[in-house]
Amino acid sequence: MNMRLKFLDVFQENSDGSLTPKKQIFVNGISFNQSVTFQKGVAFGGIDFHLYKYWDIDAEDKNGVLDIKGFYQQ
Repeated sequence: MNMRLKFLDVFQENSDGSLTPKKQIFVNGISFNQSVTFQKGVAFGGIDFHLYKYWDIDAEDKNGVLDIKGFYQQ
């Protein structure tokens, strides 16, 4: 079942501006854990998460892994 989550419930915004997932996520067939940081302008799984910063996230929890399906437009 899909859930609507706040961006900062899924990602931590670091002091250098990068983003880190708070739990393991799955995006377009690729899994990322909490040791990954996402820099602005770099696409991971085809997505630059900075373009969607603060947008709500459409996701499904699959056995503790958050499967991100998309983003809700603001």
